[in-house]
Amino acid sequence: MSHRILIVDDEAAIRMSVAEALAADGFATETAETGEEALARLHGGGFDLVVTDLKMPNVSGLELLQALRNTGRATPVLMMTAYGDVDTAVECMRLGAYDFIQKPFKLSVMRKQVAAALKATRVQDTADAAGEAPSPRQRRGAAAHVGSTYYMDMIRACPGLRRIADLLEKVGQSRAGNDTSILIRGESGSGKEIVARAIHETSENAREPFMEINCAAVPETLLESELMGHEKGAFTDAKSRKEGLFELAANGTIFLDEIGEMGFLLQSRLLRVIENRTFRRVGGKEEQQVHARVVAATNRDLEAAIREGAFRNDLYYRLQVVEVDIPPLRERPDDVGVLLGHFVREFNTSLGLAAAAPDPALVAVLQRYPWPGNVREMRNVLKRIMILEEPAELRAEHFPSHVTDGRDPRTVAEATCGPDAGLVTLAEVEQRQILYTLDKTANNKSQAARILGISRQTLREKLKQYGGPHDDLSEEAES
Repeated sequence: MSHRILIVDDEAAIRMSVAEALAADGFATETAETGEEALARLHGGGFDLVVTDLKMPNVSGLELLQALRNTGRATPVLMMTAYGDVDTAVECMRLGAYDFIQKPFKLSVMRKQVAAALKATRVQDTADAAGEAPSPRQRRGAAAHVGSTYYMDMIRACPGLRRIADLLEKVGQSRAGNDTSILIRGESGSGKEIVARAIHETSENAREPFMEINCAAVPETLLESELMGHEKGAFTDAKSRKEGLFELAANGTIFLDEIGEMGFLLQSRLLRVIENRTFRRVGGKEEQQVHARVVAATNRDLEAAIREGAFRNDLYYRLQVVEVDIPPLRERPDDVGVLLGHFVREFNTSLGLAAAAPDPALVAVLQRYPWPGNVREMRNVLKRIMILEEPAELRAEHFPSHVTDGRDPRTVAEATCGPDAGLVTLAEVEQRQILYTLDKTANNKSQAARILGISRQTLREKLKQYGGPHDDLSEEAES
């Protein structure tokens, strides 16, 4: 039976070319021009993959992803995005998208991405058919871990995280057990979930469930029901009783990611749960016991949020019984080689590849890059390389130029008009930005013009003024 794939894009040319290419590979494809139309089609279920543009009028790709996840469906989502939207696309992956592909792309690249996404789904389906609960790594299409200390071993192997490893071992051996709440702090992508899972692995209840929720990804009106559960008839769509994560976690761990984004009213209810170790389902009257350990994480300055009246100080102190601060990857360059080797082994297993371990020369190159997206950025960059290149040996040329050059892409504006750039004319700033955009789009005029918000004719005239190699650019075919 062929896989059903839904392609969503408001640009007819892209929508139809992707649909035709995937249909030629034997997939059953359907298309939707808008996010609203896609939601209507998804309501009936039955799709194995959704390929959607990120920026669309009314309902965006991000909103489509959130709506799909709120239904409880695990359908993989592949995002199509323009160069300027990469940060948003990475955020989509944090919220549950399988991966993203940057426009303009070759249809052969799209085919590989689709095949990888469907392969990841088959890993989970195989585990389900065998009656096994798929591991977190299997859910993401990554290698299943073996043994009970997978995440802890990963932390121990990183020189920059040894202090954290020692702290987690002490917490795991503590007699306080699940009564000890833990707050994990660190930049986005720094590995907070890895630490949370390591805490669970080293606890005496490691065989109990590990339940997680991203407080920023679930609408506040639904978050309480997700955490506490609800009784039948508690609200319009409550057609049956539902157990919340505090019940489902049993004697295990509940991980509250992005706790700083939780609404103030729900914060007070969470405080009561932690203090009394009891809660009531939404619409319920009976007190339910809480046995799980609460682990929370944030990349937000909670002290500032408290001063601004956006976060409860009493909840902060309840969560902060043990605090784990994860340094960003740029401050622990010795971890780059360890993590790179770990992810190569992971993708070798999940993708059926045999790439050699990275050599020290490559590691030295990658250590110069600041990795603003931290561990998540490294994993995503390497994942795309492994899928698209299938390298026998990783080389520097496989990586994006800004990575091997050691340039943080976020500092482009600072470089062109920041306080250290010196005084320059507006025309010079414009020229730098145009040439930078052309460089990042592989000299594709059409794509660069769209990102810059100007016409191709205007761009062509600007390039004639500048002269040089950009003046005569070949047009790359856009898919």
